[in-house]
Amino acid sequence: MLENPRTIGPFEVSAIGLGCMNMVGGYGPLDTSEAEALLVAALEAGYTFFDTAEIYGNGESERIIGRVLAKRRDEFVLATKAGIHGNTGGGMRFDGRPEAIRNSCEGSLRRLKTEVIDLYYLHRRDPEVPLTESVGEMARLVEAGMVRCLGLSEVSTAQLREAHSVHPITAVQSEYSLWSRTPEAQMLDACAEMDIAFVPFSPLGRAFLADAAEDVTRLAENDLRATIARPRFEPENFKHNRALLPKYRELAKQAGCTPAQLALAWLLAREAPRLVPIPGTRSIEHMQENVAAAKVALAPDLVAALDELINESSVRGPRYTEDRMQASDAERDRL
Repeated sequence: MLENPRTIGPFEVSAIGLGCMNMVGGYGPLDTSEAEALLVAALEAGYTFFDTAEIYGNGESERIIGRVLAKRRDEFVLATKAGIHGNTGGGMRFDGRPEAIRNSCEGSLRRLKTEVIDLYYLHRRDPEVPLTESVGEMARLVEAGMVRCLGLSEVSTAQLREAHSVHPITAVQSEYSLWSRTPEAQMLDACAEMDIAFVPFSPLGRAFLADAAEDVTRLAENDLRATIARPRFEPENFKHNRALLPKYRELAKQAGCTPAQLALAWLLAREAPRLVPIPGTRSIEHMQENVAAAKVALAPDLVAALDELINESSVRGPRYTEDRMQASDAERDRL
């Protein structure tokens, strides 16, 4: 029996999903055997929604999932993404051409050792390719039985409506947490209007809301928080942001939960029954801690206190560097 299940299109899933990027990078490497153990433990802990992407470890995240969970494929809903490829120099390039999307899907199916992908996202819109062409090819993947449902990641509301006119969109994924509120401007209302699920990534503010983050001077050079997500972790900004944590810890104690669970419970308390956060972790202990957030009920006054304490106005620094913000189509307007 799932604990407070949510729905994504035709699927019933655990209220908390597992983001599978961290297994292969982003916040430092993880031993393959540890990643495999994490996946098995997550399934046993009640996770039934696993989220990965072709770009994560250049396919390695998908390979690990396929190797470890293929025989238990009927026990979980599987999401992966296409549209971003790695460059030789360690950068990324967007590719939304129809032929590239089909090739990516075929590759993901092989790596995941599955006959069908439950939820297939366009990871980023390619500015050189009309969105309708990319989504049109994804719709043909549905017709071919390779994919069940379609999703979009980091798009604007206008782009969501454009894509939805080509083929029904089942889910939108973007960053959303106490300190990243952009979806509240328009996207959450649009998703509610069109009965589309919303899947927040980085719901723990890249470990800040788990009270486990450090500033950029203490992070590995290839850590996302020291590269594309560095503004809020720059020493001066981080000093300001860290001053919010003592009161935040007090609120967690009032709620009878950990800081990480508080951040996730705040998301689950939003009036959006199709909202399913996907925190990532390299730790079995943290994975188990995260899924237990589905059991945390927050009083309205505590939710209001959280909203007042940590928000876009109280936090210093944007969520990404300027060049990365320009490469994202998530709406940047603020409430």
